[in-house]
Amino acid sequence: MSKKIRTEAVDHLFEAILSLKDKEECYTFFEDVCTVNELLSLSQRFEVARMLRGQKTYLDIAEKTGASTATISRVNRSLNYGNDGYDMVFARVSFEEEGKAGADASGTKKEKQE
Repeated sequence: MSKKIRTEAVDHLFEAILSLKDKEECYTFFEDVCTVNELLSLSQRFEVARMLRGQKTYLDIAEKTGASTATISRVNRSLNYGNDGYDMVFARVSFEEEGKAGADASGTKKEKQE
């Protein structure tokens, strides 16, 4: 069962997020909007996606993030069959640590793993 996410309330939330100017404003806003566990869950899924794009194994990802294999599988399914939202962001954001996701040195988007 799929819930409709394109609602006026979600539009208002996204407009609010887009108005944030820097990381500190993000912390201020999201600490008010989300519980600690909600925010940590979102960040965990993002880290799992980043590591999957960096060709890390499920075992490595589970050990580093604490994510269950079920969570890792769901994120992997989104990476392979979703709306390419993760890849859109990875192409725009650079990560300094090894195995970063996003564009390679030539600016070419990395291929999805099968």
